[in-house]
Amino acid sequence: MFHVKICGVTTAADAEMVAAAGADAIGLNFVQGSPRQLDLAHGREVAAAIPAGVLRVGVFAGSPVDDMLQIARALCLDAIQLHGHLDGGGEPIDPPERCGQLSGLPVIRAVRLDTSRPGTDALAAARQWIAAAVAAGAAPAMVIVDAAVSLATESGRLGGTGERVDWTALARAGSLPVPMAVAGGLTPENVAEAVRVTGLSAVDTASGVEAAPGRKDPQKVRAFISAVRRGLEALQ
Repeated sequence: MFHVKICGVTTAADAEMVAAAGADAIGLNFVQGSPRQLDLAHGREVAAAIPAGVLRVGVFAGSPVDDMLQIARALCLDAIQLHGHLDGGGEPIDPPERCGQLSGLPVIRAVRLDTSRPGTDALAAARQWIAAAVAAGAAPAMVIVDAAVSLATESGRLGGTGERVDWTALARAGSLPVPMAVAGGLTPENVAEAVRVTGLSAVDTASGVEAAPGRKDPQKVRAFISAVRRGLEALQ
């Protein structure tokens, strides 16, 4: 779906800048408690500034389906990103049947790499969620592997914290049956290495290109996208 997604964009000016820098997806955050959370009115302003050809992705965690669809229609979103927990062990939760309930909108699913039990499949929970989504009627269009969090983590801290994924462990875990992206602690300084180690051609960042939460730094954004391009060229 994308190669470079810049998430947590909160102003129209930043949306224009990020798109001009070469990102092919922009994330608009509607997660309760996030420092990058948008309301509907501000979401409209940001979405209106995103040019054609750049994906508008709405990011949610545990939101009711009707609320997500209302925002998706109002903002002409191209995809929904589910960032809640995978199962009922923690709240907020985004269960597998959400893919089929979102009326044909592509779903990007954030999952976690579990390295707490050496020798086990670090993506086992993600595989189970995807299989259950398929059984319920629709698979996610893409998966983003983000930094691990505990089940007690509140919704506003589920992403955008700067915590890094173990890229080597992710490479060892192998592929999933849908396209994959890596997120979690990616910066202009390390993203090319993340692409090299994981072998993934899609990346997602929020805090790694910010001057402050929700305020993107143009120099960092441009440097990040340039580094991704170098990493992709080396990968090919």
